[in-house]
Amino acid sequence: MAPFKTFILTGFRQPVEVTLTHGITEKNLLEWPAFKTWTSTLHANLELQYDEHSGHAFHKDPFALHSIEIQSVDWFGTNIGFLKLAALIKNPKGKQLPGICFLRGGSVAMLMILRPKDSREDRWVVLTEQPRVPAGSLRFLEIPAGMIDKSETFGGAAAKEIEEETGFKIPASELLDLTNLALQQSEISEPSMKNAMYPSPGGSDEFIPIFLWEKELDRQEIEDLRGKLTGQRTQGEMITLHLVRYDDLWREGARDAKTLAAWALYEGLNREGAIRKFQSSAFEAENEEDDTREGAPESDAESKTKPQRAD
Repeated sequence: MAPFKTFILTGFRQPVEVTLTHGITEKNLLEWPAFKTWTSTLHANLELQYDEHSGHAFHKDPFALHSIEIQSVDWFGTNIGFLKLAALIKNPKGKQLPGICFLRGGSVAMLMILRPKDSREDRWVVLTEQPRVPAGSLRFLEIPAGMIDKSETFGGAAAKEIEEETGFKIPASELLDLTNLALQQSEISEPSMKNAMYPSPGGSDEFIPIFLWEKELDRQEIEDLRGKLTGQRTQGEMITLHLVRYDDLWREGARDAKTLAAWALYEGLNREGAIRKFQSSAFEAENEEDDTREGAPESDAESKTKPQRAD
């Protein structure tokens, strides 16, 4: 077997030797969005150590990236899906940081809330039940989620995933990024990090922006959806859909970090009035559009702004 190839990664304070495993080239690695995001984020945070005014804990003995060993790679067709690496990061005293990383890139998650028009307190949430082999489960309950394609925006990826997993066609303009809204108000700034939730930062780079889609419907429409969604399977009979009461979400989704994070963000932002403010602005904008279109026939694009089932 041929020896593993190496190359020098530039851009850091010192040259970084990268050792490749079989089945991946330097070009493959450097063009993969997840690797680019990880290296740029790491570089930005390593540089913060040298800022005399930052009060950084490692300023006196700054850590540096010395080498990267690519240990394994899994392909999804022609694209890298998952990659495992070992990064050697140490300071002048020889102290090392844990450097085993499972790279997979970003995902999106969606909190979908339906409420009847006659009661703001009566809320229902769409959950998916599906096999999650890494967790050893064949019926893991969670809010809808999916990976981000390299050509997609977060909102566009969320809208696509909602349709694929639940059958709802929802315009991205109706989605509110809860993580972004919350972090805008944070007193602890991390400008190089994504405005997203990191479910396992001790082992993985995965970041998950959490979106909200909240819609008022006639009570009968919700009852009809309950009948349609409960137990319904999608995506080749692999995903089962459930509609659960919002008040039970913290309990029914307790095993899933995305669900708990979505619930916590929704509760906190609601408490501060941020969600109501967004919804009021969206409602006013929608009314302004309606005024300009009054009397005009409904176009195909306009009809898609209504929640639909892709049956």
